[in-house]
Amino acid sequence: MLSTMEQQSSSSFSAFLVSFFLLLLLLLLIVTTKRKKRTPRVVLPPGPWKLPIIGSMHHLIVGTAPIHDKLRDLAVKYGPVMHLKLGEVDHIVVSSPEAAREVTKTRDLNFASRPELTFSKVLLYDGTDIAFAPHGDYWRQLRKLCTLEVLSGRRVRSFSHIREEETSDIVEQISLAAEYGTPVNLTAMLLSLTNSISCRAISSCRVDDAYRKKFVSALEDAVNLGSGFTVTDLFPSFGFIDVIVGVKRRLERSRLRFSEMMDEIIEEHRERTLKRRRDNSCAGGDNGSGVEDLVDVLLRIKDDDDQLEVPLTVDNIKAVIFDMFGGGTETTSTTLTWAMAELVRNPEAMEKVQTEVRQILKGKAKIHEDEDIGELQYLKLVIKETLRLHPPLPLLLPRACGETCEMGGFTIPAGARVMINAWALGRDPGVWDDAEAFRPERFDGSSADFKGGGPRILALWFRQKNMPRDHVWARYSRARAGDPPLSLQLGAPRSNGTGRSGHDRYVRLGSLRGKRTICFCT
Repeated sequence: MLSTMEQQSSSSFSAFLVSFFLLLLLLLLIVTTKRKKRTPRVVLPPGPWKLPIIGSMHHLIVGTAPIHDKLRDLAVKYGPVMHLKLGEVDHIVVSSPEAAREVTKTRDLNFASRPELTFSKVLLYDGTDIAFAPHGDYWRQLRKLCTLEVLSGRRVRSFSHIREEETSDIVEQISLAAEYGTPVNLTAMLLSLTNSISCRAISSCRVDDAYRKKFVSALEDAVNLGSGFTVTDLFPSFGFIDVIVGVKRRLERSRLRFSEMMDEIIEEHRERTLKRRRDNSCAGGDNGSGVEDLVDVLLRIKDDDDQLEVPLTVDNIKAVIFDMFGGGTETTSTTLTWAMAELVRNPEAMEKVQTEVRQILKGKAKIHEDEDIGELQYLKLVIKETLRLHPPLPLLLPRACGETCEMGGFTIPAGARVMINAWALGRDPGVWDDAEAFRPERFDGSSADFKGGGPRILALWFRQKNMPRDHVWARYSRARAGDPPLSLQLGAPRSNGTGRSGHDRYVRLGSLRGKRTICFCT
């Protein structure tokens, strides 16, 4: 009797448990269904197939083509707004002028900030430079200071003698090599040229200074370490790996090296300024004319706290200097190198540049920026066409999506990193006739300019958050690109017996400081 009651009780309890769990499952199903109905459907942009853990990374790793080239090929298949899952992070790749315009203009505020990357946090002092500073009061103040003080037109003109002196030295080196029939590596020469000009304008370091070489070495080491992504950038959950393998330690060591160099430069500038004040002389660095260099300007602004909404620190100044050096050397030398390479490969364009420059000079020994730069119309077209085919940053600095939004009928999730493929935009056959050909005349009569104006300049080379250094770079590129073609008859090296001409020695640029363009001329 007792045994029978126990069996019935056990059976009833089992039935109760089964009923309870079935009811719970039904309730969960109802709640989930209601939530799905209330939650708007998320339609991500199309993209290539993914693998567990690494997502879409294998599409970019396999093969030897540059990343921007692979992304262009993927965009042809999946569309101008494409979704990639790189590790744990959503990436949106934009490859059409319309979509790029929506990111940079229509929804600019939503895409105004940069993602937090390891190198910007470590090397750029928590992203307090101009390029990676979060959109807000601090960034607006920096941009205003750069526009009105640091990189104003007057300030840029005050450094014209530096640019002319350094360019004359390079032309003399090329002339000397020409006397002996020795090929010259224009890539290395132009990089050295822009390094020298930047160092003198920024901190008054002279070309022949061992100190200047140490300064450049420290900066280049930091830039090399900062190019590319770390494990933390793509797999935030596994950030400890960067610590284990020593990536973060190398970044911190590089920052310390750069910081120590900048401390010495800043201290030297402070002492020199105090001495000049005591002597009732003009304030500024000794870069050849007694005018202020950019470190002087930033220190003066920092000490004048009354005019600042957000106080500047010494670390902020170091971050801005890092930004200026990167923007003033790598991008400019890359553009000048490609311009020279394209002129050598296109003798008709070279002849037009030489004819224009010689007509303007009319017996003068060299180009004077203030007098002649506005007259170099064809050279301006050459620079524009060079930027279209060979943007210094094929993949522009990534932007962060602030809030979930719709673009082109697709959902862009908050936190996604948006990359604009400027290289693909410049070669879009739907925008440019004969897109792969070098034809400067295509811009003749166009309203496109170096500041982002014009109906099609958006596909030329996007400005990074409307950086105020653009007019500096454009002015310098147009003036200095005219000197070698004017003074020298440049040409590609002849075949060296291997069956390969000099034209085969041009190396396509990678997306993030890949192989530099190699340009040899005779």
